[in-house]
Amino acid sequence: MKNLQYILAASLILLATACEQEIIETVPGEPDLTNISPDPCSGSAGSADFTKFISIGNSFVAGVQAGALFDEAQDNSLPAIMNKQFACVGGSSTFNQPSINASLGWNLFITQPILGPPLDLTKPVYGRMLLQGASPRPTPQAYAVGNYEAVPNPTLNPAFIYTGSKTALNNFGVPAITLGQTLISATGNWAVPNPAAGFSPFYARFASNPGTSTIISDAVAAEGTFFLFWAGLDDFFLHAAFGADPTKAPLNTAPAFEFQYGAAIGSLLASNPDLKGVVGNFPNIFAMPHFTAVTWNAVPLDATTAATVTTNLANNYNAFLEAMAANSIITEGEMNLRKLEYVAGQNPILINDETLTDLAPYMAGPYAGLLPYAKARQTTNTDILPLSAGTILGTTIGGDPNKVNGVTIPLADQYILIPTEIAEIEAARTAFNTSVKAVADANATRLALADVNKALLDFITARASVSNNITLTPNINPPTGIYSEDGVHPNSRGYAFLANIFIDAINTKFGASVPAVNVSKYKATALPIP
Repeated sequence: MKNLQYILAASLILLATACEQEIIETVPGEPDLTNISPDPCSGSAGSADFTKFISIGNSFVAGVQAGALFDEAQDNSLPAIMNKQFACVGGSSTFNQPSINASLGWNLFITQPILGPPLDLTKPVYGRMLLQGASPRPTPQAYAVGNYEAVPNPTLNPAFIYTGSKTALNNFGVPAITLGQTLISATGNWAVPNPAAGFSPFYARFASNPGTSTIISDAVAAEGTFFLFWAGLDDFFLHAAFGADPTKAPLNTAPAFEFQYGAAIGSLLASNPDLKGVVGNFPNIFAMPHFTAVTWNAVPLDATTAATVTTNLANNYNAFLEAMAANSIITEGEMNLRKLEYVAGQNPILINDETLTDLAPYMAGPYAGLLPYAKARQTTNTDILPLSAGTILGTTIGGDPNKVNGVTIPLADQYILIPTEIAEIEAARTAFNTSVKAVADANATRLALADVNKALLDFITARASVSNNITLTPNINPPTGIYSEDGVHPNSRGYAFLANIFIDAINTKFGASVPAVNVSKYKATALPIP
């Protein structure tokens, strides 16, 4: 194949733009509303008791923003914001969280070779993302080489272990945790740190008895009077974020989820007959910027490049497909689905689709060069690419300008969600939400159900809302967007927006009048760094 110099040039443009929010627009900053008169702090707890508020969940409860858990994000976690409002109606002003002691945190969305083995101490550690560049894209921020304050490895970073009082904690949120991991001791077992068995260093760092205690048992031991439980989203989000690749993150089953959810809530409620709480269901993650930022036709080609790729790849592959159809190896419909087309302008992305007929057995002899395309096709508007695809799109393999990921080389499974995978994930989410509602209904006098799914769907449909004289939008766009730079976790203002969804549910269920959060008091995503 000829040297595709234009593809390489196009790939650089693509890489610079693929991680962008669907439209990242910035407008002048808002007026400073943080020093206005104090918000009203009065109301009633109704039949709830907020004396000691505890929280259990995944990264949304821990406070992750911009792909990492760091000090400022943790200070503005969902339950921390809620607790400030509970303090107005008899709750405590104290809300103890297992401080992470890291200014940028540890980026959860990228592979970090520093953990090894063996450890590579010549590489920088990457933390939270910030929008950077003239065409703003989420960019992981690097610590100086040798700064290990965020590394989740106590040998390299002793300060990673939480040394505060573990019995006085209020927040038991753990980043990237599944529902099942809240129930097993392996999650906090430093002696056998096996992720395949459920180990998470982010729980182990504050587990009361590593290797014996569980997230739920620690939460029970905290003896709260009111709780937030919002775990289970990662039972399908992680699977989706890895392109539905089960080897990287399996999708939980509906029966397993139902059992685990019942066990977790049952343990909490059984610990104290007076304990009440609020649970949340799960929104459509495919409406989040994390799954809308990289479009299905994100490959820009000029006419010369399109013609070159057509000559050197598409024509050969399409002729091979026609031969396969003529010999009844594939149907005419599959042939048409798989045929490649490159044009001047925006082009679909070349991917592998595991549901297609494997044509590798027929790619011997003169067709041996087509072996990488044994299950290849280009994307359609029914496919979804997670944000991680933007890190690989347009890059070359081994520096070879003829081998460009997503253009001449199919993307791997982890970077693409095909319609059958999307449907499977949505079916799981629907089943999980059914289980959440069933548990809430079965404990109607003790549990409020926050319909996060409906609230965010309504918000997306409306495209914007106004709260405390601040415009909010369901995207990353500074300063109105409620999402942080990773496109899935809210920014501080977004967590304040979510807090009001939970508070509304609490007020309705328990006859309380907890004051709403003033979202203008919390930061939005920062404007891009040039």
